[in-house]
Amino acid sequence: MSEKTENLILRSATPDDAPILFELIKALAEYENLSHQVVGNVDALKEHLEGDRPLVEAILAEVEDRKAVGFALFFQNYSTFLTQPGIHLEDIFVLPAYRRQGIGKALITYLAKLAVQRHCGRMEWAVLDWNEPAIAFYRHLGAEILPDWRICRLTDEELSRFASIVDF
Repeated sequence: MSEKTENLILRSATPDDAPILFELIKALAEYENLSHQVVGNVDALKEHLEGDRPLVEAILAEVEDRKAVGFALFFQNYSTFLTQPGIHLEDIFVLPAYRRQGIGKALITYLAKLAVQRHCGRMEWAVLDWNEPAIAFYRHLGAEILPDWRICRLTDEELSRFASIVDF
């Protein structure tokens, strides 16, 4: 699926787009002061974008000269209460020089259309509590910011330790 509006092209990323997508991921991490957490690599991203049922999908935002200036990276999830699939937007990012031009809104709209086409019951994402511009943007779009939910996470050593002590 692709969509073109004036000087902006939105399209589904392919495995061949992994290098540019990874550069945008690093730019996002830098913006969020989390560069030290980028420990993945282009080859893994490319592998995860491949196949009939990829582990992850992405939408690239390109300006007229085909320069990638933003992305939305997402995957399918499932709502047990709705008994419907959903889309989890893992990350959305637009390079600072290209903000306030409607690119972020176009990416979310594109993803919402995709969710409707796939008969999803909802689309969800998280936002850092310090990112007031993003929170205001999401509220402006009509998104509900859920005050009573917190993200829980096990990673690296904690994940391995926990997996080793639980016996079935």
